Amino acid sequence: MHAEIIVQGVVQGVGYRFFAIQKAREYGITGYVQNLPDGSVLVVAEGEKGILNDFINELKIGPRTAHVTKVDVKFSEKEKGYKNFSVKF
Repeated sequence: MHAEIIVQGVVQGVGYRFFAIQKAREYGITGYVQNLPDGSVLVVAEGEKGILNDFINELKIGPRTAHVTKVDVKFSEKEKGYKNFSVKF
């Protein structure tokens, strides 16, 4: 399962990408995380749907320094076949 997740709120400059990497590794998720110009964060994630949902629940909380106000998720069956989870600049 493939998911594109947009996280909004105070999520840049607060360690959110590193939090996402840590959680992705804990859950065995592949994909990437990227800051967007509008101040939000894009997370592209692949894994089993149940595990993705658990991962997304973690993203809704974020690190202590973040304040997540909204999370939009689009699921797709088309996987890109990422080998790991990384930061995209």
